[in-house]
Amino acid sequence: MAAAQGQFSDHSNGTEGTGGEGGMEGDSAPAAPAVPAAFRAAVDALRAARPRPGIELDPTPPPKRLAPYAYALEAAVVDGEDDLADGRLILLHDPSGHDAWQGAFRLVTLVRAELEPEMAADPLLPEVCWSWLTGALEARGLSYGEASGTVTRAGSHYFGGLAERRPATRIEIRASWTPREGRGGVPDTAAHLAAWCDLLCQVAGVPPVSPGAVPGPGETGTGAGVVSLPQRRGPQTP
Repeated sequence: MAAAQGQFSDHSNGTEGTGGEGGMEGDSAPAAPAVPAAFRAAVDALRAARPRPGIELDPTPPPKRLAPYAYALEAAVVDGEDDLADGRLILLHDPSGHDAWQGAFRLVTLVRAELEPEMAADPLLPEVCWSWLTGALEARGLSYGEASGTVTRAGSHYFGGLAERRPATRIEIRASWTPREGRGGVPDTAAHLAAWCDLLCQVAGVPPVSPGAVPGPGETGTGAGVVSLPQRRGPQTP
């Protein structure tokens, strides 16, 4: 699969300060602000990342109002024609820093999947799902702060003409965290993307590629230190 390309927010416009709206120049059309070097380096690392087989990673339009600069990707864990889990990862950047973030960068995610009934009934499921996120980050030795989020479990029961369908439960993890900045004020976004892909695989019930495997440069394969649930049977047809 090709490296992820992603998309910039309208604020950053993916430019280096050349051209204004509609390509017009001059006093009546102010130039777009230059993309900060730290943000561009963080985005370049995301673009260069390649997911493990079974994960499809694609660009998606980023939000426009959460931060001055944003970049977004969406992904799905696939098995044949079935999507076992999907999600969205957004990189936010405010060069001036953000008090709530305690930093200049923030990662925001939504991950969701359908669960087997026996898993959905586990009263500890929300705590376990949250530990999958923190465990994925810690398993890759990543430093982060100000993590927050919610785990939502929603069940559906079918009646009347749909009564033959099995009850379904959907889990959603919404979270955000501040990646610690490294050299040049740039966080290791490729490693955070790899941890996020580990989380997707956890939610999908997909086991690691191989026990103790160490991904190569730019690869986002599931690594050691993340414990998987028993593999699920996948989405059920009506």
